[in-house]
Amino acid sequence: MREPTFWILTALVKQARHGYGIIQEVAALSEGQVELQAGTLYAALDRLHAEGLVAVDHDEKVDGRDRRYYCLTEGGVAALQAETARLERNVRTASTQLATRPATA
Repeated sequence: MREPTFWILTALVKQARHGYGIIQEVAALSEGQVELQAGTLYAALDRLHAEGLVAVDHDEKVDGRDRRYYCLTEGGVAALQAETARLERNVRTASTQLATRPATA
C-alpha cells in the first residue's frame, strides 16, 4: 500500500470526511509529512471507491458548493489492519537487526 493511501484510509477511521477535511486530517496525522494535493486526493478516492475500500457517505451543499463525504468500508478497515500489521512486522524485524548490530570501533 502506498503511503498516501495508508494516510487517507487512516483519516477516515473515526468519521466520514469531505475532501478538504481528508487533506487536513492526513496532514495532522502524518505530522506534516504527507501533504495531499486535491487532484491526487480525488484520483486516489476514485480508485479506493472502485476497490471497495471507501464509500460515499453523503453529499451536502455548503455556500452553493457540493461537498461529498467519504467513509471507510469494512474492506477498507481490513486493508488498513493488514497494512498496519505488515508495518509492525517490518519495525520489529528492523529493530531486532539494529539491536544485534556489532559495535563499531
